[in-house]
Amino acid sequence: MTKANVLKYLRTIHGWLGVIIVPWIIIIGATGFYLNHSRMVLGWFQGPDYSEEQLLTWEGAHQVDSVAAAAIAAQYWPDEPLPAPEAVTYHDFVAYQFDRPSGLVIVARESGHYYVKTDYSRRTYAPDGTLVDKERYWSRIFKELHTRGWLGGTLGRWLADITALSMVLFGMTGIVLWWLPRARKFRRALGLGN
Repeated sequence: MTKANVLKYLRTIHGWLGVIIVPWIIIIGATGFYLNHSRMVLGWFQGPDYSEEQLLTWEGAHQVDSVAAAAIAAQYWPDEPLPAPEAVTYHDFVAYQFDRPSGLVIVARESGHYYVKTDYSRRTYAPDGTLVDKERYWSRIFKELHTRGWLGGTLGRWLADITALSMVLFGMTGIVLWWLPRARKFRRALGLGN
């Protein structure tokens, strides 16, 4: 294989590696900026504040027992088993918490308002089921994107590993592509011949 063929082959590999890893480089750069400047970045994504005190006086607000709370929790992820409620305090409300595989349903005893939480968001509902607030957990989203390059389970870990190896190979081919054309000039400058 000639030197020209090696360079052509390395350029092709280097180019395709660049195409493959560019989305993750952008994600890692953007989320890295968040990690360094989290307060500023989160300020761009936060919605307006609201008072949860309004939920205590919401029309239809009433005390709920564990049976009524279970009926509310059963509406979410109905194909998953419904565990027994756990007594918790959430946002200063005494509540029933149902820990399901896909997330949490937390029902406030005093008013019947409730929260539906997943790994990446929380939705707050009034006692009548009206969506009052929706919050994304941007910190978790950005950190997971930065460390895994993907949201979710093992697929993200595999993609992050493949991307990391691709970045190493990308760097190595870049060094070779930079060095090979300069090697002859360097040898001549040292007086070592062609």
